[in-house]
Amino acid sequence: MRVKLVLAAFAAILVSAQGVFAQGCALCYASASALGASGQRSLDYGILVLLTPALVLFLTVMFMLYRRAVSATA
Repeated sequence: MRVKLVLAAFAAILVSAQGVFAQGCALCYASASALGASGQRSLDYGILVLLTPALVLFLTVMFMLYRRAVSATA
């Protein structure tokens, strides 16, 4: 019962997040497509720079939670 409630709450949060649906806005697409090859490469590197710390933090927390769960069952 509790798992279903958590999943329903998570689904409601995802559906209600209006910013998620705005990721393909026309202004962002137009300005990114107007860049030259070097500008597009810089945009790609910028995305990677912003993504890397968040991904490392997420994976670290997940690994710590997994390790804790494994040690609790053993």
